[in-house]
Amino acid sequence: MPNITISNTTGHPQEFEVHGWNNNKNVTVGGHSKSVIPGPDKSSGAIIALHDGHEGEQAEGTFNGFGGNDFFDISMILGAGGNLTIEQQGDPKTRKGDPQLMQKIRTAWHKADAKTKESLKNDVHLDNSGLPVRVEAPKSHPELEKWLRTTGISGLYIGVGAWLGDPGNPNDNQQSSAAHGTKPWLITYSDISGSSANHGKPLAQSSKLVAEDSSAGAHHHTTDHHHLTDAATSHSLTAQTHPEDLRNQAQDQGPGIVLGNKSNKEQAYYFYQNVKGSDGKDAANFDHPLKSTTLKAHSNTFVSLPGSFKGRVQRGTLIPATWAEFQLDASDDHGAHGDISLEQGCDGAATISSTDGSHRVGGFTEDILKGAPAAAFQTRSDGARVLASTMGNWLGGPNQAAIDYERRVVGQKKAYITGGTGTDDIASKNQRLAVDFY
Repeated sequence: MPNITISNTTGHPQEFEVHGWNNNKNVTVGGHSKSVIPGPDKSSGAIIALHDGHEGEQAEGTFNGFGGNDFFDISMILGAGGNLTIEQQGDPKTRKGDPQLMQKIRTAWHKADAKTKESLKNDVHLDNSGLPVRVEAPKSHPELEKWLRTTGISGLYIGVGAWLGDPGNPNDNQQSSAAHGTKPWLITYSDISGSSANHGKPLAQSSKLVAEDSSAGAHHHTTDHHHLTDAATSHSLTAQTHPEDLRNQAQDQGPGIVLGNKSNKEQAYYFYQNVKGSDGKDAANFDHPLKSTTLKAHSNTFVSLPGSFKGRVQRGTLIPATWAEFQLDASDDHGAHGDISLEQGCDGAATISSTDGSHRVGGFTEDILKGAPAAAFQTRSDGARVLASTMGNWLGGPNQAAIDYERRVVGQKKAYITGGTGTDDIASKNQRLAVDFY
């Protein structure tokens, strides 16, 4: 019999209203815990997050429906106060929902003018800091639905979609697509707990490579371009971290990354291309990697990417994690530019270097997890103990212990710790960079 796993990634218990399964009895999932309920073949139902007794975002679907496929979606037509995604277990390509739903709503609310806020004052519920914690049902509040469609949220029903002769919104209608056969489901819940210190500003956007190109009036890689011109005297690193024959082969393969696994175990690496936020600017993508590759211990490969790529590569798909951020064809010089960032956490050392013979290197090779204070750690959803985010995200606010420790043992010059300036821009005029994970 298929089953449904509900994963609560927050630090507090979360109650879900259940229809069609579990004898229609509610389920409360503890913080950082999972609950499993059966989903009989051909059965249909809904799992709805409750917020102070109010119905919010919901996962709904049918096991083994038309054509032998599962059908499911995420809907906020009843309202929302958290983030919910659903997918077939082991098949992230089937994922639906927006894991940053409430963060995007907060960001949009922070930017909204006084007239908009006044018109929605009964539809958007705020905390003591004036930040949204819950929204009413868009299906009953047309002005709210209209505004929500400007916030950049995606991957879920905002309105009711095509229904009773109403063609619905095309973005909503896309959510009715089938999954791949029938398999167990994974529903993942997160929210904004611990993030109010960010005052509604984007929690998951990095401040450098997710920004617009410098030709548009903003810094496109980093605010200052202090290159590491002598790798022997800068951070005790060298640009010879990849075999020269692999670097030379890359010269004929177009833009991309010479990727190296310097660890003692096999590791999968994922490339995430930035997405456009509600303001039209680049924003970090947490949901849909462009491609991935798995490397055996102490091995290298060349990963070909489109010249338009602007984003990051990281170990696995989870955060907190160390990010190697880069773009391959900057608008001002058409070269590649990159850096190492610890803003969304640190799960190990990484370096980024040029491949054009200029010997520029950034990042660090030391295992800084050893010796880190206990307060700087966070247990990731896979059980790994990693250093927490220094900027904050939907998992919580900035971790001051991590900030202080990383400033001391790494320093802002080697890697972005809290945004701002002072981190070396690693440039390579041939549109290829080398990234090593340790």
